[in-house]
Amino acid sequence: MTLSPSTTGRQSWFPLEERPACCAPQPLIEVQQLSVHYGQKPAFRDVTVAINQGCITALIGPSGCGKTSFLSSLNRLTDLIPGCRVSGRICLDGLDVLPPDTDVIRLRRRIGMIFQKPNPFPLSIRKNLEFPLREHGFRDREQLARTIETGLRDVGLWDEVKDRLDSPALALSGGQQQRLCMARALVLSPDVLLMDEPCSALDPLSSGVVEDLIVGLRGRVTVLIVTHNLAQARRIADYAALFWVQQGAGQLIEAGTVKQIFEEPHDPLTAAYVSGMRG
Repeated sequence: MTLSPSTTGRQSWFPLEERPACCAPQPLIEVQQLSVHYGQKPAFRDVTVAINQGCITALIGPSGCGKTSFLSSLNRLTDLIPGCRVSGRICLDGLDVLPPDTDVIRLRRRIGMIFQKPNPFPLSIRKNLEFPLREHGFRDREQLARTIETGLRDVGLWDEVKDRLDSPALALSGGQQQRLCMARALVLSPDVLLMDEPCSALDPLSSGVVEDLIVGLRGRVTVLIVTHNLAQARRIADYAALFWVQQGAGQLIEAGTVKQIFEEPHDPLTAAYVSGMRG
C-alpha cells in the first residue's frame, strides 16, 4: 500500500509494482569492460553495464568493492588521482569519454558529482552558485540571479535562504549544505548526477528531504547513487547494480530493475546480500 503523507510527513512512495516508468529504457551511458587500477591494485575489473536515461540507478554492495571508483571514472575525476589507470570504454550519449583529447571541463558540466560529505565552497551562498556559472561563461547579472534562484528553488532552499544569500554557506546546517551542493550541480543543467552516499552524513529528517529531491529529478536528470542503505535503494531507485569483491578486485555481480534485484535476483550472491545474509 502507498504510504500517505499524514503517516510519514513526507511525499508518497509508490510500491514497486505501481511505480511509474521514468522513461522507456534508453541507455545514456554505456560502459564496456571498464577497469580502474590504483598503481598495481585493481579497484574493479571488466564492468559492462548500461545506465538508462532519466532514471535513478543505485549502486549497492559492501565497502571497498569499487562503487565510488566506478562513479569517479564516469566524469574522469580519476584523472586527479596519481597513479590511477582506467581502461575499457565509457560512452555518454555516443561520446567516447576516455580519449585524451576529451574536453574534461565540458564533460564535468554534463556529469555532475555530489559527495558523501557536503562540500560547499568557503564563500557566500550566492557565490557558491555564481562561481561555477561564471566558470562556464555566464556573465549577465540578471541571468545569473534568475539561474541562482531557480537552482535554490529546485532543492527547496530558496525560501530558507533568500534573505541571506550573502551569508557564509558554511553556516548552513548539514542538510542545507548538501542541498546547496545539489543546487550548485543542477544550475549547470547536467545530463547526469553522480551521488556518492549523499545522505550518509545527514540526520534522518535531512536524509528524507534529500531523498525526496532525488526522486523529483526522475525524468529530468539521470542519477547514479552509491548507497549502503538497501531500504533507500529500494525506495528511490528504478534500477540497481550489485558490486562485490572477487579474486581481489571489484566485480559487477548483477544489474537489473529494482523489483528484479530485490524480489527475483538471478545470482545467489545478490539474493544473499539483499536478504541481509551477506554483507
